[in-house]
Order: sequence, then C-alpha cells, then structure tokens
Amino acid sequence: MALHNELGNKAEAMAEKFLLEKNYLILDRNYVFGKGEIDIIAQKENWLFFVEVRARTETNHGFPEQTISKSKAGLIIKTAENYIFQKGWRGNVRFDIIAITIGPPFEILHFEDAFF
Repeated sequence: MALHNELGNKAEAMAEKFLLEKNYLILDRNYVFGKGEIDIIAQKENWLFFVEVRARTETNHGFPEQTISKSKAGLIIKTAENYIFQKGWRGNVRFDIIAITIGPPFEILHFEDAFF
C-alpha cells in the first residue's frame, strides 16, 4: 500500500473516532458515485453530514484543509446529491472538513459548513 493511502486510511479512522466521540452516527465510509467519493457520511439528529478528511504529516507547505479544490468540492456535492436521492433523505445537510496534522504537533480540526 502506498504511503499516501496509508496516511489517508489512518486519518479517516481518526476522523471517524473523533465524530463518534461527539455522538455522530457513522452511516457510510468511502461512498463512491461516478468519479466522486465521500470519506465519511454521518448523521446527528435531523442532520446529514458529508465529511471530507484531509491529512498532512506537517504544515510547512500549507494546511490540510487548504487542499480541497473547487472541482473536488463540486464532485463531493454531486456525490452527496446522489446519496441524498438514493436514500430519500429529507433532513438538513452540511458539508464538513476534518483536517488532521499528524505532526508533531498532532492536531485535528473540524470545519463545519466548510463548502456548499
């Protein structure tokens, strides 16, 4: 497995644990539709959360949350629209980013309503 994929899988597991500790229910991981993928789909009350997980080992070349392009955000939104349609979801929707810097220092940040 490539180092990049290993870091991504580790970060997604950390993000899932982080969300579970905040009482989110994890519905799906790595949901794919067409060319799009959503790392984590979670629910809390009448809200559905589409979470993009970004990780870096250090921040000398920028922060993890800065690595999402407009085209990537567009793919996530299109993929989420398919999920919403497929599941018949009628509640609220939000797009979040969980940014993890492995460090040192280790840091995990949750950006709510990160893009639309």
